[in-house]
Amino acid sequence: MKKIIISGALGALTAVATPSAHAQSSVTLYGIVDTALRYQTNAAADGKDSISMVVGPETNSRWGLRGTEDLGGGLSAIFRLENGFQANSGALHERDTLFSRQAYVGLSSDRYGAVTLGNQYAPLYDTMGDIFDPLTVGNYWQDSWMWNGIGPYLTINNSIKYKLSTNGFSIDAIYGFGNQAGAVGLGSTYAVELTYERGPALLGAGFQQTSVTQAQGSAINGAKINLLHVSGAYQITPAIRLLAGWLHAQDRTGTTDSNMQQSGAPKLAGASPNRIDDTLYIGANWQATRPLLITVAGYYGHTRNAELLDGTLGSGINYSATVLAEYSLSKHTEIYGTVDFSRGNGAFAADYPGTTDKITGAVDSLGRSNNVGAAIGLRKMF
Repeated sequence: MKKIIISGALGALTAVATPSAHAQSSVTLYGIVDTALRYQTNAAADGKDSISMVVGPETNSRWGLRGTEDLGGGLSAIFRLENGFQANSGALHERDTLFSRQAYVGLSSDRYGAVTLGNQYAPLYDTMGDIFDPLTVGNYWQDSWMWNGIGPYLTINNSIKYKLSTNGFSIDAIYGFGNQAGAVGLGSTYAVELTYERGPALLGAGFQQTSVTQAQGSAINGAKINLLHVSGAYQITPAIRLLAGWLHAQDRTGTTDSNMQQSGAPKLAGASPNRIDDTLYIGANWQATRPLLITVAGYYGHTRNAELLDGTLGSGINYSATVLAEYSLSKHTEIYGTVDFSRGNGAFAADYPGTTDKITGAVDSLGRSNNVGAAIGLRKMF
């Protein structure tokens, strides 16, 4: 990581008399630039395939600043500003939002943990992205579909967060303020994640509830999305790590049905008032050689009470598999290749690109309910 020491005028004058003062405060510039070429079958309506330049399968491009100031007694002031962008186009990851990934300030104690305030990752995203999801919450629909319905609720604005790790036990908790006058709970989020590490085993569990406003697309103002997961990881050897878990989601907002759909999918007539999804996943990371990391992942999901294309409610099954190989050219540069496959039926069939009505020109019927994809790319970290 490239570090840049920043000081104000007063700090600069103080540093003349006490050079060691520079060690008390630092700011780190960091980032990832990641772009891939991807081929995919059934990538658009009418079964059209595509070859395109896209984001990487695991990491979106980003740059950020993080800093710390030693306040003494094991206490530090901390901050982070993190921007997300599309390397293939230069566009912001989220329109009109410079620091869409993270923007927070806080205090960290060696003994009591850290409290931060701002725009922050949900604890579920922290633990699944950093620890339990084999693909660290992927970017392609085919390796991240279990997250697509709840993705808008994995970064929380106006939030206060607490994190503590001690003796193998960690807690990550957050409360996001709705900022709605006269309705304290409207638009709010609360969540907690607990993890415990003992030897080669790591266990985690967490819960999140988000109140979604009509401005965010909820059919009922303040309806809830509830998320629950239980996950585990086991380091079999220094080179092989197994991961598995279960994610449960209940959506009363009516947003999951449309959020789950790929581009080119047929338009749904309505939305479920109480969709329930259960997803099982399993995977492994294998450090085959010092530069070569191979990841395999499989996801199996069952939905019920979900919106079907004809406007009724029903169930469906979706499953996918991904193999990813990453080769390090240096400490900060990687090339990679990945292949993936996904297939769905029932309610999930409407999430795949449909077919076009020759008279109306509308995409209004089901198409092929499967995808095969492959990508090669380059990732540069700094």
